[in-house]
Amino acid sequence: MNLFGSLRVAVQFLTRIPVGRQTTTDARTIGHSLLFYPLVGLLIGVLLFVLNMILSGTAPLLRAALLLTAWVLITGALHLDGLADSADAWLGGLGDRERALAIMKDPYCGPAGVVTLVIVLIVKFAALSSFGLTTRPADLLIAPLLGRSMVPLLFLTTPYVRPGGLGAALATHMPRRAIVVVLLVTLAVVLWLLDVQRAYVMVVPLIAFFLLRRLMLQRLGGTTGDTAGALVEITEMLTLVVLCMS
Repeated sequence: MNLFGSLRVAVQFLTRIPVGRQTTTDARTIGHSLLFYPLVGLLIGVLLFVLNMILSGTAPLLRAALLLTAWVLITGALHLDGLADSADAWLGGLGDRERALAIMKDPYCGPAGVVTLVIVLIVKFAALSSFGLTTRPADLLIAPLLGRSMVPLLFLTTPYVRPGGLGAALATHMPRRAIVVVLLVTLAVVLWLLDVQRAYVMVVPLIAFFLLRRLMLQRLGGTTGDTAGALVEITEMLTLVVLCMS
């Protein structure tokens, strides 16, 4: 098992952090990269945490704008693209599975996608602007960690419906037992970051996961890369909101 190669695949796919390019990557290495999605989420959170400290003393709105900009740049807007495609497909698909899948492959962004992106980014911005620099700053680690942890959970519990590509390799070659262990470790880390007393923060993202998964099964019969990306963005947004209200 090439764990280092799988880690590099996860970092390459989920971020724009330069880690060097592999000339060839086999499907098994790609499938095992799911093990490292929570770790990459934690890495994104650490970068945001450090930036938040650097911006100490900056006006809250400007700090939030810079944090959100950095967040988008670090991830290359990967999951935002999936969110927009999913929104367009849900509205334009008119309940038809094949039509929805075809819309997701369309490179253009329709009105539903644009509106959804604006709403999610505005809510994230508002939540980030209310984050205190001294009050639980480690909360910035939780949203990206939980967001990326939802992807292996989704692939573990939901059929992948689009043949070929990275998603098919992930679904076919993921190490199921090892992913369960990783998710349990991630749960323990999140509970530690939340000081256990605020464990209820996880309730809303988990409810959202089950509701969104149900919608995916009803409309598509499973998941795609785009709907997985949408799940990441919605999880991050809801987590930030609940953290601000906790």
